[in-house]
Amino acid sequence: MLYIWLEGEINDYLGKIIPNPIPPLVAIPTTAGTGSEVTQFTIISDTKRDIKMLLKGPCLIPKLAVIDPFFTLSAPPKVTSSTGLDALTHAIEAYTSKKAQPLSDIFAISAVKRIFKNLLKTYNNGKDTDARREMSIAALEAGIAFNNSSVTIVHGMSRPIGAIFHIPHGLSNAMLLNNCLEFALKGAVERFCDLAKAIGTYKEGMTELEGGQSFINSVGKLCSDLNIQTLEEFGVDRNEYFGSLDKMAEDALQSGSPQNTRRNPQKEDIVKIYRSLWK
Repeated sequence: MLYIWLEGEINDYLGKIIPNPIPPLVAIPTTAGTGSEVTQFTIISDTKRDIKMLLKGPCLIPKLAVIDPFFTLSAPPKVTSSTGLDALTHAIEAYTSKKAQPLSDIFAISAVKRIFKNLLKTYNNGKDTDARREMSIAALEAGIAFNNSSVTIVHGMSRPIGAIFHIPHGLSNAMLLNNCLEFALKGAVERFCDLAKAIGTYKEGMTELEGGQSFINSVGKLCSDLNIQTLEEFGVDRNEYFGSLDKMAEDALQSGSPQNTRRNPQKEDIVKIYRSLWK
């Protein structure tokens, strides 16, 4: 639809706000999920340049969103886990972003709580309607949160991996999640400790740093319980991957998302994290 209604080439709108009105959008999510039903962002893959282009504008926010968990019941376990971790990443990054603000914080914290309570349930039993409902709500909440506070280093680094190696977005987020959060922790210790308190891993007597680390450890355990694939398991060629590090790092920084991280990453930091993914 964007190709029909926008003037010029789609590349002309890269990193810019789309000014043109478009026909009303009605969104009915079938995963939980991207949060696209409440956001002004969309991604278009440029297969010629192996990049993912972020487009944004208020016109991309759906006029109506129908959130019915029934439509997510048939999602297979791998889709359930990767999209659920995408929602978790949205919530964590919104809460720890430089652009975080009190209203988005409310939605982000609520989403994190729901996801930790329900994602593994939906992965193990896709017909658990109560857990599916909670995950649909969580994806919506996380979408509202990052629509207002943006995303940070995980999403910035995830897009180049997905563009070059055609890894599903939620899965590439999940592959990066722990390593990126370890990097971000020192710049947002209090915020990560808040997240630990929200899910119950903070214990009396812990320092804020220990609390924040306990949250990140819990994220890692969740990813392990969800059997998240490594790059090698997905089938990525090692030589091609390491040969793409420089391009991926440059593309990640060019996206602007890593700069929202409270600990400002440099190119060498991005490359180091990419290297650490190959076990």
